[in-house]
Amino acid sequence: MPLYELTAHALHEKLKAREITAQELTEAVYERIAEVEPHVKGYLTLTKDIALEQASRADEGFQNGDEMPPLAGIPIAIKDVICTKNVRTTCGSKILENFVPPYNATVMTKLHAQGVVMVGKTNMDEFAMGSSTENSAYQITHNPWDLDTIPGGSSGGSAAVVSADTAVCSLGSDTGGSIRQPAALCGVVGMKPTYGRVSRYGLVAFASSLDQIGPFTKDVTDCALLLNAICGSDARDATSVDAPVPDFTQCLINDVEGLKIGVPKEYFTPALDADIADNVHAAIAVLEGLGATVEEVSLPHTEYAIATYYIIAPAEASANLARYDGVRYGYRNENPEDLISMYKKTRSEGFGEEVKRRIMLGTFALSAGYQDAYYKKAQKVRTLIKSDFDAAFEKVDVIATPTSPTPAFKIGERTADPLQMYLSDVMTTPASHAGLPGISIPCGLVKSGLPVGLQLLGAPFAEENVLRVAYTFEQNTEHHQQKPQIQTNGVG
Repeated sequence: MPLYELTAHALHEKLKAREITAQELTEAVYERIAEVEPHVKGYLTLTKDIALEQASRADEGFQNGDEMPPLAGIPIAIKDVICTKNVRTTCGSKILENFVPPYNATVMTKLHAQGVVMVGKTNMDEFAMGSSTENSAYQITHNPWDLDTIPGGSSGGSAAVVSADTAVCSLGSDTGGSIRQPAALCGVVGMKPTYGRVSRYGLVAFASSLDQIGPFTKDVTDCALLLNAICGSDARDATSVDAPVPDFTQCLINDVEGLKIGVPKEYFTPALDADIADNVHAAIAVLEGLGATVEEVSLPHTEYAIATYYIIAPAEASANLARYDGVRYGYRNENPEDLISMYKKTRSEGFGEEVKRRIMLGTFALSAGYQDAYYKKAQKVRTLIKSDFDAAFEKVDVIATPTSPTPAFKIGERTADPLQMYLSDVMTTPASHAGLPGISIPCGLVKSGLPVGLQLLGAPFAEENVLRVAYTFEQNTEHHQQKPQIQTNGVG
């Protein structure tokens, strides 16, 4: 098996035994990138010089017999919404085309302390606004399972590079499903930790009360390793929670005996793709066969989650994106008549259509006379959605649902219909409102051969329950071992 197909924990054992070097591993990943990246288009920036230097440092440690962290020498890709010191960070937007941060995000500081190898920055929907990675100002990322389909979004690049083996693992961000949905569509593991579990310092803000950084990996063990690396409180993020961080690898127990799994009836509607419903029901049956108790639960306010999300998230985006005015950094129109003209032209030319749509939606929802009717009401509904989950978690340990209502759809299929695009996140936004931890793991294929994701949700800070159930399912099935066969003929 080629090195780039192996998991991080398998590679760590080889590096520790000095069967391979981090330099060899990094070179193997870049060879894979040269082979398939022109077709997948998952990266916006490659950092090969930095990567080889980091690999060399990791090799020194292994050769000296040092006690090396589990992610030392492992090639990782970073979503281009996370600030990387001295490395371009565009957020998929023209307005930040030449922005080079002078500092690292907290998660990057933590990963560098682990000795990781940064392969590059991945493509994304502009400012993380989208469900298909078609809103990037630079390129459309293709799903490795079918290059004519989307990889999901907004972290589509981060999901696609793990699926295509052009990175061993990656980081993304999840506001309303932007890790879980692309993980499902690309057949990889993707996890959104509890809101506040991972520092948002250095994560370029979209919707501050929803944004959370999390990992994409090839299996659940790697997910636990990355969570160990990035979780923890941070004084530079006021929403970071000062709670103890367990060793998540300790909850990788192949046993669900006695655990209660809730299945919400509201997630299994006639609108759900029949193939996906069959695969998810089969996955739940596997867990039941392994000793878990399965019972139906109700989350009655689920139907309002999307409408609520598209008031709260654009409102927060409207405020957060006000800073891009052409004055301090980023794109600036070269021929303004005056200051107001510079603001207007800079923002009109620098932002893409979807970002402008959401800024206008959010500004309207916050405007005088409408804030109570829209934004405040949405916040009240958000509280009701959270209360639904609180009540459910008094009865069950984990909630199991589909991650996406459909498999990956064709590129261009929904770009003219924003509402259909927004509904791509119907299964993931409720947990985002409640700040819950959630994981998507591969649980099968639809008849056309595209992957299906099983979403497992836990109570706040109950990542251990989620990982335990995910790990048990993975150990007793082979879905995570299925790989896309990238057909490169005629696609570029």
